Amino acid sequence: MFIGESTHTLDAKNRVFIPKRIQEKLDRDENGNLTVYVTRGFDACVFLFSVSGWESMYREVTTKPFVDPERRSMQRAFMSSSFSAQLDSSGRLLLPEKLKRVAGLEREVSVIGVGERAEIWNREVWERQQAEINGKYDDMYSLLVSPEDVQHGGENGSPHGSHSGSQ
Repeated sequence: MFIGESTHTLDAKNRVFIPKRIQEKLDRDENGNLTVYVTRGFDACVFLFSVSGWESMYREVTTKPFVDPERRSMQRAFMSSSFSAQLDSSGRLLLPEKLKRVAGLEREVSVIGVGERAEIWNREVWERQQAEINGKYDDMYSLLVSPEDVQHGGENGSPHGSHSGSQ
C-alpha cells in the first residue's frame, strides 16, 4: 500500500526521485530493476502503479464490455497514455514527456501515496487541492467508509467524533 506525501524536484531530464516508502512496495524485473507503470491520472496528476497494482487495474479496465462508446474512448485514452518504466540506480523515474505535459508537471512535484497507487502532482496544484480538501475533510470522511462505519464513527460520522482523552 502506498501512503504518505513528499516533495521532490523534477530534473532537466524529466527524472523524479521516487521515495523509499514507495520503492519498498515495488516489484523487480528479471534484472533486479524496480519496475513501475505510469499513466495519465485524474485531476491533472500522473498515476504510478506497481506491477501487481497495474495488472489489477489492467484487468479492471479491459474486462468491461466494449459496447459503450464512452467506455471505449476512456479505455483508449487510459491505455495509450500508459508506460512501463524502471527506476534508475538512484531511485529516479524518467517521466515520459506526454505525461509531464498532460499533468502540468514543472520543477517541484509532490509524490503522494493513495493506497494501491501513488500520484505525482505539480506541487502548486497539489497544494491547492489540499487546501480545498482540508476545508471539507470531516464531511468527506463518509465517502471512504460504509454507512454502518459512519454511524459508529462518532458525532456526524467524523473520524474524530466526540472522543475525549488522549490516544
